[in-house]
Amino acid sequence: MPYDEEDASRRRVVETPTERREVISSQAVRTRERSGVSAGMVGVLVVVAIALITMLVLFWLNNQQTRDENANLAAQQQAQQAQQPPTTVIQQPAQQPPVVIQQPAAPATQPPPVIVTPPAGGSTAANANDDLVVQSAVDKMLMDDPTYKTLGITASVVSGKATLLGIVKTEAMKAQIERSVRKVKGVKDVDNQITVMAE
Repeated sequence: MPYDEEDASRRRVVETPTERREVISSQAVRTRERSGVSAGMVGVLVVVAIALITMLVLFWLNNQQTRDENANLAAQQQAQQAQQPPTTVIQQPAQQPPVVIQQPAAPATQPPPVIVTPPAGGSTAANANDDLVVQSAVDKMLMDDPTYKTLGITASVVSGKATLLGIVKTEAMKAQIERSVRKVKGVKDVDNQITVMAE
């Protein structure tokens, strides 16, 4: 077995009443070298190797049994097929599902828009410009509100009177739209022709 040698030297001062001297003592220490594989490690490797070999043998035996069983089943099936006459399969045509024709739902009728003609006389050019300004303000308010935008409500303004057309689901929504349009600057009156249709 290889050994490592270490020199351990000590210095000691010895004082006597008459003199003082320094004593150096050295000692060689031999320790066993720790390189290589320990006996415990060899034992673990042997156990692991035996376990692997055992698993391989068991796997091989299991495959042998499976092959024998498959060969026996194949032989039995061939023997049965040889004894039975061939079977004839007659396929019937599949039944067609009934055809259902649905009539399209009747379109929701919306009342025709009411066209209000401006009163005779007066300055129609000035009223038309004012109506265009009010019309664009009402349209902007309807398009800027995300709730109203999805409903498709239309408005037309003649002489400051806003006529509202469209379809909503509730009376409350119809009244809310009318209140919002009345708040627009330049709207003098509102003709609310919005239809309420619950789904």
